[in-house]
Amino acid sequence: MLTTKQILVISGTILLIGVLMAQPIKSLVKEDTAEEAQANTTNESFTPESVYAIAKQGLNANIQQEITALEERIGAASEEEKLSLLKQLATKWNGVNKISAEAFTLEEIAKKEANYENWLKAGDAFAASYHNIQDTVLAPVLTDHALQAYEKALALNSNSLEAKTGLGSAYVNGTNPMKGITMLLEVVKEDPTNLKANFNLGLFSMQSRQFDKAVDRFKTVVDQKPDPEAWFYLATSYENIGLKKEAIAAFEKSKQLAADPSLSQFIDRKINELSK
Repeated sequence: MLTTKQILVISGTILLIGVLMAQPIKSLVKEDTAEEAQANTTNESFTPESVYAIAKQGLNANIQQEITALEERIGAASEEEKLSLLKQLATKWNGVNKISAEAFTLEEIAKKEANYENWLKAGDAFAASYHNIQDTVLAPVLTDHALQAYEKALALNSNSLEAKTGLGSAYVNGTNPMKGITMLLEVVKEDPTNLKANFNLGLFSMQSRQFDKAVDRFKTVVDQKPDPEAWFYLATSYENIGLKKEAIAAFEKSKQLAADPSLSQFIDRKINELSK
């Protein structure tokens, strides 16, 4: 059975498949200046405080009060005390699955305690957030913050494949997709079974309709980690190269691992179609 966070990810998979299939590869090669201008505009529209305010909406009243009280303590605390309180706040956001708010809090922690681990953790949180969010205005902001966090992590540890993979993936989702692909290919050249790099290269292969390559990438992922999302993408890639038997088996595996009713219904329909 999946956790709430995993169900949110897999529930968004069907929508992402539609986006991947609809987006031509030419659209991935954008003018840098236009992208940078958009990123600057959206960055000015959001602050950590505005993201925190949005995150608190819909939460249980008691949890809202706990978070607000913690924020007030941070505002009144000395610099020495703030770091510990910020870590408490990050844990609190994580506990209620508010990934964007957690990411901004982890970024504040990294600014105060600037080491490789903290910047990598912030980058990973921003990456998880922009992958899961459906807000097309906020997503570029999160991607931009992920880029900055991974760049800082890589500056502190130039040999880190984790930071390089994160940075490459952020470029793919942001201002320079081709630069990102180059970085991810460099990662898999050094570490052929790297999970994150292969997963993101698999997504790019689907976007470019190179489904045979996508199959290879996602097989590398599922051979190491039984991930329902990767199995779903593998199934879809098999389907698009006409391997119906393999597609059905992969869809069944995704359904089994996800144990999510809405996804199960969709997969049952797909298996029905493929079985005809």
